[in-house]
Amino acid sequence: MMGKPTSVDTSFALGKALRLPSALLVLVLVALYSANAPQASTAQSVPQPQAAVTAPAPAAPAVAPEASTETSATAVPAVFSRNRAQGLSPKVLAMALDAVSAARARGISGRDDRLTVIDYSLPSTQPRIWVLDTERGKVLYHGLVAHGAGSGDKYASHFSNVNDSRATSLGLFLTGDTYEGGNGYSLKLRGLDPGVNDLAEMRHIVMHGAWYVSDEHARQFGMIGRSWGCPALAQTDAQSVIDTIKGGTFVYSYAASAAPSVLRASYRTTSVGKRALRASSRTSSVTRHSSSRSRAAVSRHKAKRAVTRIAKAPARTSPAFRTTRATR
Repeated sequence: MMGKPTSVDTSFALGKALRLPSALLVLVLVALYSANAPQASTAQSVPQPQAAVTAPAPAAPAVAPEASTETSATAVPAVFSRNRAQGLSPKVLAMALDAVSAARARGISGRDDRLTVIDYSLPSTQPRIWVLDTERGKVLYHGLVAHGAGSGDKYASHFSNVNDSRATSLGLFLTGDTYEGGNGYSLKLRGLDPGVNDLAEMRHIVMHGAWYVSDEHARQFGMIGRSWGCPALAQTDAQSVIDTIKGGTFVYSYAASAAPSVLRASYRTTSVGKRALRASSRTSSVTRHSSSRSRAAVSRHKAKRAVTRIAKAPARTSPAFRTTRATR
């Protein structure tokens, strides 16, 4: 009877002793879970920024072709500005490229690998013509070029499209064939801007070499010589430059103060044509409507002159003359 209570007390004490490690074990498990839970959430959140960073990558190729399709109007000036283009103004180059683009839009075709730019804003003693290789982004030639005697002395300030003005024409030209003329090896130029330079062929505006285009002439006279409107080059350089740009390349002539002069030249050309047309119409009208009256007037004039001659004739006193006059 006394042994039973002892076993019960023993089992109760053992259960109480076991509950303490169980509680510690639960606490340890909770601590481990709480420690692992932030790591799991952090591990799950890491791929999300990676996905956000890598997502724009496929869009990059879509932008690259658009940039590559931009041609001469933006890419070429950037190339030449990096190479500094030996003094060529980026503004003038951009205007030249815009003129070429406008000409192509009108259906005018030309070579893409060459572009010649002349900046007549600069004095004639300073190199102001550039021959550009637009494919490789290089300056092939940079030298002196003359303007017309009708455009000014050291600086060109007046430009014209009028024949016999001996002035330089501005705007966009297209090179043609070569020939041997009075100025030697020469290159034909076709003006592409109506009212500004479209009479270049009629005016015989060509590119050729000239003895007066030289540094020595500039030192001696304070300016290089002047042409009759042609962009004349140094004789030592003319043939190589002409061979480089002949056969359908574009030549752009620019001047900063050109707009008023060019407009005046265009206006004069148009006015001369209209005056000539009106004069021709008046002449035709007079000839057509007064032809019969003119013939009658001529007849009366001849008769009057005959009467005057007879009246002024000297008197004849011989008997024979008097008899003859009497019998008549």
